[in-house]
Amino acid sequence: MKSSHAKRWITGIIAVPILFSIIYFSTEAVFAGFVLAVTVVAVLEYRRLAFGTEGVMLQRALLFFGLLAPLAAAVSGQGAILAVAVLSSLTVFILYLFSTKEGALDLNPLGCYVLGYLYLPVMLSHLILLRNGDKGVLWIFFVIVLAFSGDIAAFYVGRTFGKRKLMPHVSPGKTVEGLLGLAVGSVVGCLVYRHFLLPEIPAGHIAILGLAGGIIGQLGDLFESLIKRASGAKDSGEILPGHGGILDRLDCLLFIVPFVYYYRTYVLA
Repeated sequence: MKSSHAKRWITGIIAVPILFSIIYFSTEAVFAGFVLAVTVVAVLEYRRLAFGTEGVMLQRALLFFGLLAPLAAAVSGQGAILAVAVLSSLTVFILYLFSTKEGALDLNPLGCYVLGYLYLPVMLSHLILLRNGDKGVLWIFFVIVLAFSGDIAAFYVGRTFGKRKLMPHVSPGKTVEGLLGLAVGSVVGCLVYRHFLLPEIPAGHIAILGLAGGIIGQLGDLFESLIKRASGAKDSGEILPGHGGILDRLDCLLFIVPFVYYYRTYVLA
């Protein structure tokens, strides 16, 4: 446990400056390329969890068409993501129709494809949309602060005071006390960030983003745990020592980023 905890902090110390540099210093094109790379790794991890050895054609299609959503976000913006999602889905549905064989009709692999496409490429595309908007760099850092201030608070509050299990059949380690710590930590972290970097945004809106975003992020964490538990895996991968795979780090961000993007776009506009 101590060794894993130490690895967790060492990985964070190494990864944070790299992530900061990519977000702050890179051009929009370079950042989009970074999101594309993350999408590829995430899809590969999901493919192993969801498909196993089945649905080879769908696995390849998910990897190929999955890159189109971030590309569409980078080139044409929000509306293009829907267009790409619909057109690529139509293509895959037709290919799957003609690949079926008598006595072997099974929609489960197709369901895994649809889930994976919406869950990863579409959700991750919102990182590009958020960064390409007004003060996009600051909003990307806001999302990170929201996610990780809550995550750190949940970890230590849950570890110290946690008694009541939140959803033990999905994630045995999550507790109600940890969730309360997460909610407080997310709000406090967001308000401190707003004070220094986004003072023009009303504190009430930031508090809403922190509270709702923190809870939504926790649901994202639980959803990723559901995928792992359904596949019998402990971690999505081993690329990040002490943290597991890319999906294990993206879990809450996959839900938080779209929420923050649409709140900023339609509520704060």
